[in-house]
Amino acid sequence: MSTNFRIEQDFLGEKQIPAAAYWGVHTARAVDNFPISGTRISAMPDLIRALAFVKTAAARTNVELGVLDAKLADAIVLACDDLVAGKLHAEFVVDVIQGGAGTSTNMNANEVIANLALEKMGLDKGRYDVLHPNDHVNASQSTNDVYPTAVRIALWLGIERLLESMAFLREGFEAKAEEFKDILKIGRTQLQDAVPMTLGQEFLTYAVMIGEDEARMREARALIQEINLGATAIGTGINAPGGYSDRACQLLADISGVPVEKASNLIEATQDTGAFVQLSGVLKRVACKLSKICNDLRLLSSGPQAGFGDIRLPARQAGSSIMPGKVNPVIPEVMNQVAFEVIGNDMTVTMASEAGQLQLNAFEPIMGWSLFKSIEHLSQACRTLQTNCVAGIEPNRELLAKRVRESVTLVTALNPLIGYEKSALIAKTAMKSGAPIGEVAESLGIMSRAELEALLVPEKLTQPMALVRSSP
Repeated sequence: MSTNFRIEQDFLGEKQIPAAAYWGVHTARAVDNFPISGTRISAMPDLIRALAFVKTAAARTNVELGVLDAKLADAIVLACDDLVAGKLHAEFVVDVIQGGAGTSTNMNANEVIANLALEKMGLDKGRYDVLHPNDHVNASQSTNDVYPTAVRIALWLGIERLLESMAFLREGFEAKAEEFKDILKIGRTQLQDAVPMTLGQEFLTYAVMIGEDEARMREARALIQEINLGATAIGTGINAPGGYSDRACQLLADISGVPVEKASNLIEATQDTGAFVQLSGVLKRVACKLSKICNDLRLLSSGPQAGFGDIRLPARQAGSSIMPGKVNPVIPEVMNQVAFEVIGNDMTVTMASEAGQLQLNAFEPIMGWSLFKSIEHLSQACRTLQTNCVAGIEPNRELLAKRVRESVTLVTALNPLIGYEKSALIAKTAMKSGAPIGEVAESLGIMSRAELEALLVPEKLTQPMALVRSSP
């Protein structure tokens, strides 16, 4: 046999494994079986670190409870430390989309950790007679408690970054709201002119929307802190010693820094993926609102000559291969597309969760992958939206002021004084004639121009305030 390979075997038979590979026969079969997406587990470093946290907690617990020799456990922990530090992630070669409820991912981790631990003991890869991927690295465990636990920890870590990105974007809108607080403009409903507001008020709403979703995201994160480590196969804890689950969960929280808690019913927790559905729904909510904000930015910046033109977005790149000088709102557009992806991912998570059967949901890999993508892409999109767009937004002050001066929507404030019908008559006549509303009101004998202009001070029309008509 060539020194470039080693032979490993499982109950299906023997298989050649590259001598340099830290993965083994189970991983090799998974690579053969699942050539699906072309994206490997190595694309999810949070999941690899989370698996290392779980294996560390398991090894330490097994030593305490007399299940595992301390020398072997120490080697396993050292190997896991390397994975946490970002080493050997390229050895996680299984496709992110796989059958088997995550077994291939768990076995990939078991084999990498086992062979790395063997190296640290001064032994060759494949010396499973000394330290075995299943018997030692996976002791007191099953894929059915390891994988869901690791996915939850990885998601928690990703949500932390997403919350930071959302706060970064929210603070950007808050800064613009303060910068634009004195700039009057005409609001719009159903794309039609409405009553006055400030540009600052408009931008503050975006900050508030994001802040609300930060709160919802924290609530969803709290749900995924409940784990089933120690459940083993179906939640009964078979092959795990008494006290294992409580101690392993406690150690995992300490090791990972994630405040995980043992589920009150491990059988229920092993089959229930409701927390993933809840999280996915919140991510969809975030996506919908961010997409709406970007739709607004695209509308408000449309033009520059034949659109709304309320604001100017920073120019990021040439917008057309045929129209010279064209600049498109490419940063809001990329957020829109991320939002569409997240909404689609939510449907995937929903269907995968619904498809669970009896004591296990076999489709957690696609749920995990969908959630990881949604979290990471939203996080990156929030940062590029703030850095490459929001921070550089400028108001079109002259145009906004002109529109306020000329707007017939100011007559809305007259409703309590002269009634809806007379207000509508002023507006209709002004739009038809093009004359200022003060001149129209006076010509109709409804109110003098001076009296109307004294009432309709735009600055007063952006806050709750009762207008009082002066005595004749």
